[in-house]
This record gives sequence, C-alpha cells and structure tokens, in this order.
Amino acid sequence: MVGLTLPPYLLSRAIDDGLTPGRRPALAGWAAALLGVGVVNAWLGIMRHRTMTRVRMHAAFRTVEAVVVHATRLGAALSRKVTAGEVVTIGFADVTVIAQTLTITGPGVGAVLAYIVVAVLLLTVSPLLAVVVLAGVPLLVLLAGPLLGRLGKVETTYRTRQGALAARFVDIAGGLRVLNGLGGKDVYAERYRRGSQELRAEGYRVGAVTSWIQALGVGLPTLFIGAVTWLAARMAVQGDITVGELVAVYGYTAVLVVPVSFFIEGGYDLSRGLVAARRVVQFLSLTPAASGHADGPSTAAPLCDPESGVEIASGKLTALVSARPAESAAVVDRLGRLGRFAFAERAATWGGIRLDEIDLTRVRERILVADHEADLFAGTLRDVVSGKGDPGDEAIDRALYAAVAQDIVRGLPDGLDSPIDPQGRNLSGGQRQRVRLARALLADPETLLAVEPTSAVDAHTEAAVAGRLRAARSGRTTVVTSTSPLVLDQADTVYYLVDGTVAATGSHRDLLAGHPGYRLLVSRGMAAS
Repeated sequence: MVGLTLPPYLLSRAIDDGLTPGRRPALAGWAAALLGVGVVNAWLGIMRHRTMTRVRMHAAFRTVEAVVVHATRLGAALSRKVTAGEVVTIGFADVTVIAQTLTITGPGVGAVLAYIVVAVLLLTVSPLLAVVVLAGVPLLVLLAGPLLGRLGKVETTYRTRQGALAARFVDIAGGLRVLNGLGGKDVYAERYRRGSQELRAEGYRVGAVTSWIQALGVGLPTLFIGAVTWLAARMAVQGDITVGELVAVYGYTAVLVVPVSFFIEGGYDLSRGLVAARRVVQFLSLTPAASGHADGPSTAAPLCDPESGVEIASGKLTALVSARPAESAAVVDRLGRLGRFAFAERAATWGGIRLDEIDLTRVRERILVADHEADLFAGTLRDVVSGKGDPGDEAIDRALYAAVAQDIVRGLPDGLDSPIDPQGRNLSGGQRQRVRLARALLADPETLLAVEPTSAVDAHTEAAVAGRLRAARSGRTTVVTSTSPLVLDQADTVYYLVDGTVAATGSHRDLLAGHPGYRLLVSRGMAAS
C-alpha cells in the first residue's frame, strides 16, 4: 500500500526536474527510479496475494478442525442439539466467509498507513489539499456505515433460513425411500420449494444491500478523485502548484481509491464474517450432556441389563436371539450406551456400577458397539480397516482373516491401498459387512457388541466367520445378535428374547431341544441358509 504512493511522487519529480531542457540525466534517473519502484511493487503484489491465500486457507482449515473436533466431543448429543444441515452449512458457507474476513487485516493496516503517507506528501504540496483529503476519506467510509449495519441484519436472517433449509434437505435425502413408500415425497418437496423461495427472497434483500455497498465502493472514490483533481487543477492554473505537483496530486488521490475501497469492502466482509462467526461460536458453545464421572470397573466385568434380563458373562461369547431384531439391538444399545441410550437414565450395570454413572469416554474406550450399518469413510482399505490407529499389516491381515475378508483384498486392484468410496459404495453388501467386522476386531475392545455381523453373507462364509470370530475373541467378552444357527452354535450362552425380555437361556443345542419358539425361529434361519 505504501509502495503505491511512491510512483506519483517520482513522476512529479521527473516532470518538474527532467522535462527542463538540458536535464536529460535527471529525467533518466527519475524514470529508472520509477521503473525500479514498479518492479518492487509488482513483487510485493505477488507476495501479498500469496500471503492472503495462505491466511484464508489456514483460517478455513483451522475453523473446520475446531468444528469437527467439537462435533466429535459432542458425540451422541450432537444430533439432539443441532441439525445435520446446520453443521454442513457451517463447514462450507461459514468457514469460507470467516476465512475471507481475516484477509482484511493486512490490507486494512496497509490502507491506514498509505492514507497517512499520502496526507504527509500532500502537506508538502498544499495544506488545503491535505485537509480536503484528510476529511474526505473518513467521510466516504462513514457514508457506507448505515448500509453495513443493514447488511448485518439481513445477512443474519438469510443465514438462519439457509441453515433451516439445509436441515430440511438433509432430512428429505435421508428419508427419501421412506417418503416414497408413504407417498409423502410431494408434500415434503412442496415444503422445500416454499422454503427455497423464501430463502431466495431473503437473498435478494442481501443482494440489494450488497450492490449498494459495492456501488459506493467504486462510485464514491471516483467522485472524490474528480473533486480533488478539479481543485488541484484550479490551483495549478493560478500558479499555486506546479504541473508536476498537479500530476502528483492526481496520482495520490488515485492511489487513495485503493485504501478507500478496502475500507468499504473490509467493512462488508467484516459484517458478513461476524454473522458467520456467531454461528460457529454458537456451535462451539454447545456442551455434551452429562455422562457420569465414575471410571468403571478396574478389570473385565459382566454387563447386566435388568430391563431385558440379559447378563453378559465376561470372557464369554454370548448370543441374543429375537424374532424382532430391533429388540436384541436395543439390548446392545443399552449395554453400550449408544444412540438414544447414551445419556438416558437406565438401570444397566457394568461390574455392579450403573452405566449411566460411568464417564462415557471410559465406556467408549472399553466397550465397542459394532453396528452392521456403521459408517465407512472414504479412504484406502487399509485406512478404513485401521480406524484411528496404525496397527501394521500383520495385525490387519489377522483381522481380515478373522472376518473372512481376504478375498476383498485380493479382488481389489491395489490390495490394501485400493480406494474405498464413502459408505463403501464400491463394495457389495456382504463385503461392507465383513470390512466393518474386520475394523471392529482390529480395534480389539475389552467388550465387543456386534449387531447382526453375518446377515449379508452366504452360509459358507457365515460358518467361517462364526468359527474365526470365536477364535479371534477367545477369552474376551463378545456379544452377537443373530438368528443364524451357524453363529448360535458357536456361542457359550444364548438368550432367547420375546417382547424384549429373556424367555429362555442356555446353549444353542439345549434351546433347540427344549424351547419350541426358539426352535421354530432358528429353523427359519436354517431354511434360509
């Protein structure tokens, strides 16, 4: 910014000193100086752009990191405190606005310094011109003040509607198949259409204010240049200043267009940035629900669910069987404090200590619920299976073997380094299920609660998974929900649930012989196999 003020001064010296007959060396010297300053300014412009780009990217990634870390900290409380659409809007729209706002700092400081330098240079030419410039520039900025305040209000309303519409879109996309089945797709589509139209109307209001601010950012400095140039020209005609000084005054005033534009654009960016930052701060201010403070049992201990009557012995393989899979899955969720049971007051215990009194972090460290529809994130197969750790190829191979998933590795072009699409879309249903199981086994939790781990594989693979799962988890507490006799035959204890409570307990073979309801349910599984 300060460098931009030097060319007008050098040009004025070249005119006044170099255009005098016989002063060609002076003209050459001032012209060389002008060229040198131009080269330096060009280099500074490149570096400024690189610096501002780095600031924007750094700010964006730091904000995204803060949001993701806090979302992880909120855990199961996240969905009850904020919509998925709001999180998506923060991660894309707000982060970009905040990053852009931070780039006003450098140009803003530079604009102030350039304004001071120009004022000092104008004092050497004409105190009157200096006073006009000193008073005029703040006046130009103040004229945009009311519009900036108006922008903050309409931008806040627009941002609120944007988050609500994004949340509605996420809900529709997530439940589209259900909506089709119920015939409610058109109803929700109409609601989304109305919401979109309201957002568009609010966007027009934002655009109207923005257009006025941008028009003032270009128009006011232009009018200001015209006024100062007219005044300087009159002074030159009257002989109060030289021709070179007239050129310098015009150059100084033209240079001031850049700082004034930055002041107005910076105010515009700051107004929008404050709106975005408030949304991010509101999200970061969300607190996890109370999750207890106890550390849990010091060693492996049994899990008990009085609501269903299930008691999981430590170090054993236990199976839960129900005609309605949701009932056995609910028992797993209570024992693992997952989903709606994460912060609910329940009587389930772990080693005699109520689970809801134990710090949820400790529960997550030692008890793993492996759902058959758990998310698979994009990345290489190695990364997908490894989770957050770096277990090494030997451990990964053992987990893949236990999950009967070696054929997946062999079938991919680059083996473990092959890319996996989000949610494993480039894998079959059975392959996704085995990858999830391998990931759970590789985590090697103290207690593994696996929901329907073999529901999407054929009978041959299911038999292999059942046997290898028992061997891989030997001596570790493991619970599976299933109606497959191939899996149930490997269990030490089987709980047969009816209406969500235990109707019978024993080994698979004992229940087959002594409980008709169990035999009928499992026989359907045998027929399906």
